[in-house]
Amino acid sequence: MYPDLSYFFHDLLGSSPDNWLSVFKTFGVFLILAFIASAYVLKLELVRKEKEGLLTGIIEKTRVGFPATSREIIVNAFFGFIIGFKLPYILQHFEDFKPDPASILLSAKGTLLWGLLGAAVFGFLKYWDHKKRQLPKPQVKEVTIMPHQRTGDITILAAISGLVGARLFSIIESEENIKAFIKNPLDQLLSGSGLAIYGGLIVAFIMVYMYVKRNGMKPIHMMDAVAPSLIMGYAVGRLGCQFSGDGDWGVVNSSPEPSWWFLPNWLWSFDYPHNVLNDGIQIDGCAWHYCKHLVEGVYPTPIYETFFSLVIFAILWSLRKRIKIPGIIFFIYVFLNGIERFFIEKIRTNPDITIMGISATQAEYIAFLLIVIGLVGMVWLYMKRRENVKA
Repeated sequence: MYPDLSYFFHDLLGSSPDNWLSVFKTFGVFLILAFIASAYVLKLELVRKEKEGLLTGIIEKTRVGFPATSREIIVNAFFGFIIGFKLPYILQHFEDFKPDPASILLSAKGTLLWGLLGAAVFGFLKYWDHKKRQLPKPQVKEVTIMPHQRTGDITILAAISGLVGARLFSIIESEENIKAFIKNPLDQLLSGSGLAIYGGLIVAFIMVYMYVKRNGMKPIHMMDAVAPSLIMGYAVGRLGCQFSGDGDWGVVNSSPEPSWWFLPNWLWSFDYPHNVLNDGIQIDGCAWHYCKHLVEGVYPTPIYETFFSLVIFAILWSLRKRIKIPGIIFFIYVFLNGIERFFIEKIRTNPDITIMGISATQAEYIAFLLIVIGLVGMVWLYMKRRENVKA
């Protein structure tokens, strides 16, 4: 396992682990790759739908040759303050930063003087950048913004809101987490550990839907366009869970490997050596920061989810041009995503929540709802289209 990139390069080049590359956590790297992959697929679909006339651009006014506004200077100065406040402190306490960057990034630790200096520099740079391009007669021009040009904004919005939603849902995932939140709300909210993927998807969907609606894009066609990108991002993100060993593994698999199994042994049962949680027992002879492996092998469920997510992506990608009813592709995604997660939860370690006498994990409840929503959505859209054709 590779809790951070120093362990990856140890295997690749033989360099010592726990060096400066420890700052780059494997899960974080794959999370970034997941958003990049998702954005790429989304842009492809948006361009295709624009060519088919299903999505059109809207005219917006842009300011050319104006001086920087107070708001622009203040926003830039704020980012300068954060960089100046944190960066020198990180360099001075790099050994503490390497194993746990979140403990410093999400804290009040920093250097105030450098923060103020950073604010002044960044604020001035914004002012000077606009000053150089200022025209004697500033103009307001009208430009057409196409949906695919908003891919970056959509991705960033989905990333931020998704992380917030994933953290909030992880808090209500178990009684233990709820008690910890009540005891120390701020610490739990800012903690970098524990993310519930469905919470991220739900909150991100709401925020992106509002953004799409506000910017004149047809939500039903955007939902179809975003479906393949969501499952592709999920597939890549789960690789981060697998390679970092972040605890999203399955239950203990004590069953002997069957005779028909032709895949590598670790795909049947895996003990996640050097997992990022440092969970399990000590690895003999290991003196690094991450030196634990699980006592018993477990189902490597993240890699299973990556495989099934790629299968779902292939299905959606092959159907996207054949199905002409808007919205159907999205509800197929919802339905298949629900099925995949519902059954994978049967071999996952998530805690059960009892509701009206039924014990299941939070993900199982949500997955079941997604299956129902997917089926109802597909049937409703199909019946609606048939009625319109008859009319």
